[in-house]
Amino acid sequence: MKIGLVSDTHNNLTNLQAALAAFQAEQIGTLVHCGDLTSPETAAALGGYRVIHVTGNGDYASGEIRRVLLELNPLSWSGPLFSGEVGGVAIAAAHGHQPRQVEQLAGSGKFAYVFCGHSHRRRDERVGAARIINPGGLGGLKSEERSFCILDLETGVARFVRV
Repeated sequence: MKIGLVSDTHNNLTNLQAALAAFQAEQIGTLVHCGDLTSPETAAALGGYRVIHVTGNGDYASGEIRRVLLELNPLSWSGPLFSGEVGGVAIAAAHGHQPRQVEQLAGSGKFAYVFCGHSHRRRDERVGAARIINPGGLGGLKSEERSFCILDLETGVARFVRV
């Protein structure tokens, strides 16, 4: 099963739509958004996907974002910290703006993957038994070229795509 990983959209609909086109081409139905969607209007662009969204420090309208995501797909989820299974694989997701939270999740031994955002920098590293992946940012301040990630949960292949 392939999933799409995005983060730090900051209302950049052009880059989000480029990522969504790639996800559609790969027949991906589940997205993990690692925070800073920023507005309910941007969340509305995610129709057609099951979205796991962790709230970021820029998601001031988090209640409205959650409402929009659930209206688009009742299987979606939105909140400050996600832990659960996708495709039979234990995952966790946090925005990453709280110091050490991501490393604590990875070090817990409970998750195969821990997804995060906030830094706008791509990351793919193993910490204990977990693999931490940050897909990079789609908008906001430019730390690196804009990017997202396509992850095959069965093979473990992560492909970072620059926008």
